[in-house]
Amino acid sequence: MTEMPAVPHSSPRSETRTAKELRQYIEFRSVGKSYGPVDILKDFSLNIAKGQRVSLIGPSGSGKTTILRILMTLESIQSGSVWIDGKPLWHEVRGDQLHPASEKYLHERRRRLGMVFQSFNLFPHLTVLENITQPQRLNLKRPRRDAEDRAMELLEMVGLAHKARAWPEELSGGQKQRVAIARTLGMDPEILLFDEITSALDPELVDEVLNVLRRLSERPDLTMLLVTHEMSFAREFSDRVIFMESGKIIEDAPPERLFVNPAQERTRQFLRKILPHTR
Repeated sequence: MTEMPAVPHSSPRSETRTAKELRQYIEFRSVGKSYGPVDILKDFSLNIAKGQRVSLIGPSGSGKTTILRILMTLESIQSGSVWIDGKPLWHEVRGDQLHPASEKYLHERRRRLGMVFQSFNLFPHLTVLENITQPQRLNLKRPRRDAEDRAMELLEMVGLAHKARAWPEELSGGQKQRVAIARTLGMDPEILLFDEITSALDPELVDEVLNVLRRLSERPDLTMLLVTHEMSFAREFSDRVIFMESGKIIEDAPPERLFVNPAQERTRQFLRKILPHTR
């Protein structure tokens, strides 16, 4: 049982959005996460406004993917709290106290989120169309015809309508990832999480996946968090870029500032290794 924490002050707003458009939507409040004796996140706080596109960058093991997995309720937290749209994620409010959430509550809360993984996780025994329609029918109770219509609309969007009857084994890696994105969109999420979705792809296939994200970034209703090593795309895609190390935020800035003139020496050191022109 935990006392209700006070609502934190707003974080600095994006330079590209008005005050009316910005409100705190995703909040990590002093979150602690560890695996045994190893702290992954310690007293970690982060605010993200509705509709923002945020890229998380940094060395492996810095806690980036853990943030996404906590939001998707795939990883629990040991301390602190996480809030989405003014309601706790890992806790239920009873009176003025926070109590650990039930599985039923977690299931309901996670329906607002969708996550695309670096491994495509398509069902090999289902066609492309079935991979997209089945989650809609099972989780949203959407009628078959409506689910298929939505699936075809999404396949058209990702450029794969002609592959609706194909099996996953017949697809390239880039095509599989685009199907995985379409499957996630079929669940009508308000928050999209992308975890290194191009890392398993051959270089020539990366851009076809990033083109889908470019189209999605035009939708102001979607809040998106992206863990990536594609620095040029992070710069193009993001309202904010957050550089992390050892479970801490080292720098949080608009991409034109972080990539051109980072404020922190550790950020500069990291970027020099992958972007030699960085000062």
